[in-house]
Amino acid sequence: MLELGLKFTVAYLLGSVLGSLVIGQLSGGVDIRTLGSGNAGGTNALRTQGRAFALWVMVIDVGKGIAAVALLPELSLPGVGLDAEVSRDLVLYAVAFAAILGHVYPLWYDFKGGKGGATAAGVICFLAPQVGIGIIVLWLIIVLLTGYVGLATMTAAIVAAAYVAMTVLPEPTGLLAFTVATAVLIAYTHRSNIQRMRNGTEVRMGPRYRRRQP
Repeated sequence: MLELGLKFTVAYLLGSVLGSLVIGQLSGGVDIRTLGSGNAGGTNALRTQGRAFALWVMVIDVGKGIAAVALLPELSLPGVGLDAEVSRDLVLYAVAFAAILGHVYPLWYDFKGGKGGATAAGVICFLAPQVGIGIIVLWLIIVLLTGYVGLATMTAAIVAAAYVAMTVLPEPTGLLAFTVATAVLIAYTHRSNIQRMRNGTEVRMGPRYRRRQP
């Protein structure tokens, strides 16, 4: 269990490296948590800093999720090694969720992070590419039709969990537990978006909505 605990911690700390704040520091000390919606994610980076800034933010936030699941599960830690009594699947999905959790509640930045969408997308695309491609297409369609990025992200996470449930049950699977936990976390982090959509004050993305923002 020592291996599991250490790798969960490492993945969490890796997830705590926020792309928006790293790029902000490299761009003259910009902290997007003081701008726009106050969120440290890619959407607020795009709205407040532009496409180039947001692109690099996404590279980091997606990449750290992929790095966690690609490197950590089979990495033999010095003095710890690989615990034969711990399922490799358990380690894999534990570090996957830890990376997303780190992005949402980053230790390095006073536990004030993003909403988990980009990091979750990177993780799912690595773990289940067919699911990842599908939810990215779905996300794009919802954003284009509604302009609501938060709605698109929540829907994509929920659909990913539902799809995995329909295709793997009744066989037990860590992937299902991971996608359900991720969907719950992402829905929770978007609770303010839900309230703003209900109030009609949520900002929409896309050129056709720019002149109609409340």
